[in-house]
Amino acid sequence: MLLERDEVLGTASAAAAAARTGSGRWVLLSAPVSGMGRTAALEAIVRQQADGDAVRVGRARGVPEETAFPFGLVRQLFADDEAVPFSVAAGADEQRLFHGLVTRLTRSAAERPVLLAVDDLHHADEPSRRWLGYLARRIAEIPVLLVLTERADPSGPAPFPPATGTAVALPALSVPAVIRLARDAGLDQGSTVACVEAGIGNPALVRALVADFADGALPRPSASPSRSRFRDTIARWLGRADPCVRHACLALAVAAEGGMPVGPGLLHQLSDLCTATRSPGERSARRISRLLDHPLAREAVLAVAAPEEIAALHTRVAELLDESGAPATAVASRLLRVERPGEAWMARSLSEAAEEAMRAGHVAESAAYLRHALSGPLDPDRRAALTMRLGALELPHNATAGIRRLRTGLELHTDLRDRATAATALCAAHVARRDPDTALEVLRRAGRGADDNELVQVLGTLGALVSSHDNDAWRGAVAGLRALAPTAPPAIEPLVCGLITEYEAGAGLCSAAEVLDRVRPRLAAPVDPRLRTAWLGSAATLLQWADRLDEARELTGQCLPAPPVPPDLTDVGLQCLLSVRAEAALWAGEFDRVIAENAPLVEATAGQGVRLPHLAAMVATARRETGRRSAAWEAVALVGPSGSDSSWEWNELSYTRALLHAADGDWQAALDDYLVCGAGQLAHDFVSPVATPWRSGAALALVRLGRRDEARELAEEELRHARTWGTPRTVGRALRAYAAAVGGRLALCSLTEGAELLRPAAAPVELAEVLIDLGRAHIEAGSGRKGRDTLREAHAVALRLAGPAPETGGPAPVGRLLGAAEEALREGGVRNRDGGHALSPAERRVAELAAAGHTNAQISSALCLTRRTVETHLTNAYRKLRIARRTQLVAALDR
Repeated sequence: MLLERDEVLGTASAAAAAARTGSGRWVLLSAPVSGMGRTAALEAIVRQQADGDAVRVGRARGVPEETAFPFGLVRQLFADDEAVPFSVAAGADEQRLFHGLVTRLTRSAAERPVLLAVDDLHHADEPSRRWLGYLARRIAEIPVLLVLTERADPSGPAPFPPATGTAVALPALSVPAVIRLARDAGLDQGSTVACVEAGIGNPALVRALVADFADGALPRPSASPSRSRFRDTIARWLGRADPCVRHACLALAVAAEGGMPVGPGLLHQLSDLCTATRSPGERSARRISRLLDHPLAREAVLAVAAPEEIAALHTRVAELLDESGAPATAVASRLLRVERPGEAWMARSLSEAAEEAMRAGHVAESAAYLRHALSGPLDPDRRAALTMRLGALELPHNATAGIRRLRTGLELHTDLRDRATAATALCAAHVARRDPDTALEVLRRAGRGADDNELVQVLGTLGALVSSHDNDAWRGAVAGLRALAPTAPPAIEPLVCGLITEYEAGAGLCSAAEVLDRVRPRLAAPVDPRLRTAWLGSAATLLQWADRLDEARELTGQCLPAPPVPPDLTDVGLQCLLSVRAEAALWAGEFDRVIAENAPLVEATAGQGVRLPHLAAMVATARRETGRRSAAWEAVALVGPSGSDSSWEWNELSYTRALLHAADGDWQAALDDYLVCGAGQLAHDFVSPVATPWRSGAALALVRLGRRDEARELAEEELRHARTWGTPRTVGRALRAYAAAVGGRLALCSLTEGAELLRPAAAPVELAEVLIDLGRAHIEAGSGRKGRDTLREAHAVALRLAGPAPETGGPAPVGRLLGAAEEALREGGVRNRDGGHALSPAERRVAELAAAGHTNAQISSALCLTRRTVETHLTNAYRKLRIARRTQLVAALDR
């Protein structure tokens, strides 16, 4: 079936009619590329005109192998004429020969019109082309139809005189025509689209694709099998193409794989890899690049090339990209196709690409670039540095592989200072693996090999920080720090002071105010660069404990990368800062942020050898606060058992486990885990409730179990330590536990004190808990109105912590505190009836915040809504509650 060739056949019919009357014509069918159906159209014309022996047909076809033989094509037309020479005739001899051949053709045509069908004129020998031109200039006088095909640009000049014939350009198949072919073959929509896009209207390609899809050779439009008609068609074309065209196709296919702009300029730059002396023109380059827009075509072209050809092209393209200042990842993606990056610029590009990929959060891609860089020749120092970087990337996903890589990097370093830096990274990796003993041994070995006293002190101070993960080693480390403190170099002294202060704060030997007096002045002091993150981690920890959350988070922001860039776990100081960032966000009530920033890392490292108990505890606690207790238990389970590891991080996890048991109502299990946490903290000389208020939790559990005397004893001890520390959060939290243990008027006084302390503090979780207990205590004491007002205040605080409603407009998941506040309101007799019941969840949240005295701007900020949305919700609430003023909200909501 010959589609969309009616115009071609019509032109040929008109020319044939003229030839039969004695006025011969020539018709040239041309197309710029193979597969456009030139031969098929020529055969259709021959069949149409030769029907019934109306004309005598002579055939000839140009072939590349005979291009060098003079008159080879003419000899096909005059096979029986011995006058056709086998050599080039010059001058008058050629004219005599040409005239004689035309005369013989004229005599033959006088008997019966002649149709000369010449296929692939572009492969004809030059003397034959000259004779065909000679004939075309005289054809109008004889009954001959000359039909030729040529692969040539139709926009170029016609090779024959236009007065005696017509050049016809064969157009590409239209989209409707391709769709018709595909539907006739029963193809689905996806395969039909692939035929349209990959076939680019080329009849040969379209029919090959249709046949492949119909036979199942191409099961998916995006896949290309090892064998197919489509691939064989392109391979056949490239096999017959001259080296220039073949090289251009390969070059453009390689370039197009990475989205590189293609054109004559690129082909010229890649021409040094081709033995051909010329390159395709701009129009040819555009045609080739259009074909190679589709991945099926690119795969087919690249399949015919030898691997070394493709590698050479990728190398050259990478070099061009590098010289033009392209992004390193664009260069490196090409170099990944090269077996070994053998030149210095390649290793540099791969290293820079690894950094770019890391900044984008693409860890696997970054690691791939570094591995490839390491496969080539590098000087020892460069190899050592790249090996350390790769080890840091591999660590979270495979602790064993990461540590081996870091150990190799350490061994590659020859400079003592570089070896010490590498040792600190390997040490941190062992800490992340929960192996502090090996971590300390790594630092001790590095210190023994150093002849620099300051370097030894740096390593020793870092060792003290690592010792905080081991109960016994921690005490000895603190003793060593106290001995070092009076003579510590100024660049080391801040961290020495910070670690000593951490111990004393935990041991209940100093207050928050004293801690601030020590830390703040030292933040401006110069610190050894090798200790910077460790010092900031210690300082941020102390600032967080002192309830200076904004200051603590500012320090974490100086060192920790913003998502999606993963943190470097080969820096023990960054490990500390990660913990501070997570816990500070938790204390601020930013539960979704805790989960978003930390859950991916906790989940990625699970089962890979790196265990992060503290971060898992923070994620689990945040999920508990947002009402997702099953997900919270999953986070706790990810890190597995502690084994022999006595790090303080496991105490945090025990405390979180206790919180989850309490949320499940299993008070005995909660008590057991609180006591496990307490035993771990006491073994660490940590008696302060600043980090894990386990006594308060245990006291609340004991009250639930009916053991008030034991509860009161623990609560009193907790309150004593809390007052020593002196922050509103710790004191308010301890007062709540004490109130639960003692009950009665004393409880009311304690809760009132706690609420007064917490209202101006940045402790929304503790404030909501105390307000709920205080509201209930007021109601039990007979002060119903005061109790309900307090519960409404608690509800407003809980609403702020609950976050905005989802975009669907439905209610957000009910968090722990919001659920507790609503339950207390119901128990206190504050119910939604009449008009209030008709409020949507979003309207009710806005109305309750407004009733609690918050402005529209504050409500907008708290719920992440626009001011206009807040105003709309309030207007709807007024209408439904049948009120006119903001001051009427409290009474209306209480009805």
